[in-house]
Amino acid sequence: MNPSCRFSSTKYSTSPSFPRNSHTYLSKNTSPFFLRDSHHAKPIHLPPPIKYPSSLGILRFRNFKLSHSFATLSSFAEAEGEEGQKEEIQLNGHHHHHDARQNSGESDDDMSGIAKAFNISSGTASAISICMALAVLTFPLFMTSLGQGLTLKTKVLSYATLLFGFYMAWNIGANDVANAMGTSVGSGALTLRQAVVTAAVLEFSGALMMGTHVTSTMQKGILVANVFNGKNSLLFAGLLSSLAAAGTWLQIASYYGWPVSTTHCIVGAMVGFGLAYGGAGAVFWGSLARVISSWIVSPLMGAAVSFLVYKCIRRFVYSAPNPGQAAAAAAPIAVFLGVTGISFVAFPLSKMFPLALGQALACGTVGAFLVDRIIRKQLGHLLVKSDTPQPELKEDTAHQNIGFLSDVAGPKGTQLEIVYGVFGYMQVLSACFMSFAHGGNDVSNAIGPLAGALAILQGGATGAEIVIPTDVLAWGGFGIVAGLMMWGYRVIATIGKKITELTPTRGFAAEFAAASVVLFASKLGLPISATHTLVGAVMGVGFARGLNRIRSETVKEIVASWVVTIPVGATLSVLYTWILTKILSYIL
Repeated sequence: MNPSCRFSSTKYSTSPSFPRNSHTYLSKNTSPFFLRDSHHAKPIHLPPPIKYPSSLGILRFRNFKLSHSFATLSSFAEAEGEEGQKEEIQLNGHHHHHDARQNSGESDDDMSGIAKAFNISSGTASAISICMALAVLTFPLFMTSLGQGLTLKTKVLSYATLLFGFYMAWNIGANDVANAMGTSVGSGALTLRQAVVTAAVLEFSGALMMGTHVTSTMQKGILVANVFNGKNSLLFAGLLSSLAAAGTWLQIASYYGWPVSTTHCIVGAMVGFGLAYGGAGAVFWGSLARVISSWIVSPLMGAAVSFLVYKCIRRFVYSAPNPGQAAAAAAPIAVFLGVTGISFVAFPLSKMFPLALGQALACGTVGAFLVDRIIRKQLGHLLVKSDTPQPELKEDTAHQNIGFLSDVAGPKGTQLEIVYGVFGYMQVLSACFMSFAHGGNDVSNAIGPLAGALAILQGGATGAEIVIPTDVLAWGGFGIVAGLMMWGYRVIATIGKKITELTPTRGFAAEFAAASVVLFASKLGLPISATHTLVGAVMGVGFARGLNRIRSETVKEIVASWVVTIPVGATLSVLYTWILTKILSYIL
């Protein structure tokens, strides 16, 4: 057994096999993604782990090289009546990289965060960072938004403005993309590398294809535009300062792994600028009150829906005579409901209600059929095996009074593998949708103020609305992808591991609930935050397992970061605006 694979066990046994009522898992010391400086623990040698079929890698693309290379997928038999009972499904790979680094004389302490996260050498991580920096500095020189036929001074200011916008987009990628991918990585449905590649493609596509092309110069309806008429220089400084202030706080939050709302960051920054330079009359206080109310509404709605979804899974899948078959049957139903709701509410194909409803139902039916075919193809051999009677794996439920809120023992063996395989696919699908939608929605937090500042600088802000060029949308998408690649693993670790322990079923419940709440609440005009909703949904899954399953310290840190987001953004914005106005007075 490779000594770099360290195990810990909560119970001891003289039996050469794993104890039935114990949970044995890979120590967090072996995962550089979740821990930095704890590789000194001594290995405890145990018998070779039980090998399970490879289908439990969840999204195990054939011929796709991004397999688990940094962590393990521990699948937990969720028997809450028997606390701590877990079934091990171990995926190897980290020890190969660990040995390679040891042979090259490179210790974990010498490695940067990105190198640890992706299990690459420090040299490779440095090369990636340098290439990224060179691209950021050179790409704006070839953008049409830099200004054609303008003076050198205007071009230099436009170049600096594009860098400010990239900084904000970079921090959105570092912090907010965890909304889409954190639960998938935490549950093991995707590896970090797979999540980054998938999110990079979808975030960029969403930003480019769905990013709004028309935006108000006063973002989010927070500031009263008339107050700043005739003060273009001040407004230009305020928009740049808002980007810098929001980006600064996002970077601080990302460093500590706190998931905060990018929308709240930019709103706080603009409120600070408006109060300091336009007075109390420059702020729409009703809009600000709605934003603050989302601190309570979002997590509560997310927690309530995820609690119900997870309890439904436990009640109707886990307690079924054949949980694997029940999961395979439930997946197309969930996809039908999800795709139909998304098609009808978010992307209606027609303005006529009957036609839009019919098209949405058709899309849902097609989605359900495709998912059913995929599951039957990928897990068909296990579904056949699950039909074979296995008395030793069945629990005696004859005397259990199974209600909706009752504790239900989790499946084991082949049944467990099927359940996690099915919900792993489901979770990946929901993560892909959230990632695409996030790229199209939240990129406006960076490019909206950026486009407004460019329009002011280049004399294009003639009305209340401005048109965002395609290259600026692509620039914002590139910034999100860069931030995700370099720092995204920090907040992903918090969402995926530090709030509560996630598995494919729990992760799907949290992500499905968060996506549903955000979709319908936004349509109804309710104040909602995707970040706060997802954090609440993850907590709701933890509550469904018991209050002691929530890591209170992590929750306290997250809530504290939410509370100070708007005040900190406002303070930084005022400070940066003061500095920029002084600088611009010598330039303009």
